[in-house]
Amino acid sequence: MSASTLLRPAGAPAPDADRRPGRAPGRMRRRIVENLTAYGFLCAALVCFALFSWYPIVRGVLLAFQQVNFITDPEWVGFENFERLFADPLFWDAWGNTLLFTGLALVFGFFVPFLIAVLLNELRHAKGYFRLVVYLPVMLPPVVAALLWKWFYDPGPGLFNSILRTVGIDGPRWLDDSTTSLLSLVLVATWSNLGSATLIYLAALQTIPGELYEAAELDGANVVQRLRHVTIPQTRFVLLVLLLLQVVATMQIFTEPYIMTGGGPDDSTVTVLLLLYRYAFVYNDFGTASAMSTLLLVFLSVFSFAYLRITRRADA
Repeated sequence: MSASTLLRPAGAPAPDADRRPGRAPGRMRRRIVENLTAYGFLCAALVCFALFSWYPIVRGVLLAFQQVNFITDPEWVGFENFERLFADPLFWDAWGNTLLFTGLALVFGFFVPFLIAVLLNELRHAKGYFRLVVYLPVMLPPVVAALLWKWFYDPGPGLFNSILRTVGIDGPRWLDDSTTSLLSLVLVATWSNLGSATLIYLAALQTIPGELYEAAELDGANVVQRLRHVTIPQTRFVLLVLLLLQVVATMQIFTEPYIMTGGGPDDSTVTVLLLLYRYAFVYNDFGTASAMSTLLLVFLSVFSFAYLRITRRADA
């Protein structure tokens, strides 16, 4: 036994010379195995994303510069598909309808869920019941919800006009009038997606410390002032994220106009994705459809980048 061993206090770690050989390489091997296992699970997810997300995006961009019908060999045509799109008057109508739909959806679908979440957060009883009621529309498949509301809007036996007739009012032709058709679709989309946004807002509200509200009440703040100076600043991050997600989602609206109006009346509800669908599966022009999807991708990417830059600069 060496002198260093005799002089070392009990329980003290052994110096490097007295440690058993092979312990460090064993730890290194375990770390390598753990890292390889983690990367293995990560690779599976990356493969799924590559096959079902990234490859279709790259393939769609390439198709935008080709004449494709999936029967004959594709032909490289450069920017002809984009020129054909820009020359189509319906292309500009579709963008106008989509932007108008997005703006109306933000008025109803962004502020209304937040206000409902604030009201639910103030409840003392039956919170779970009202949360379930608010979330129920999300459980319906989008096509079922669209067909249900199409019956609601029916000018004959529809629910809304039947209620109006009981009080002596002739209801409008909701989906058959170009002045009300787009707003009618906005109400359907808002109702269908109300539950998810409301629950996210509600979760954010419940993270706000109660001491902030108590301090505001002691300072004499009313309900509106507490909402402005406490609730909104504390949930600002969630509000900004959901605003961006809602813009991206509403710009891709398809199910409601496809099921309920088919783009009518007078093309007043033709959206970007509905026109894209027509190019691909009605006109069998997949190149022009891909060009339209590429333009939508570029638009949403630029908007998202600018939005994030502006919000980060405002936070700085």
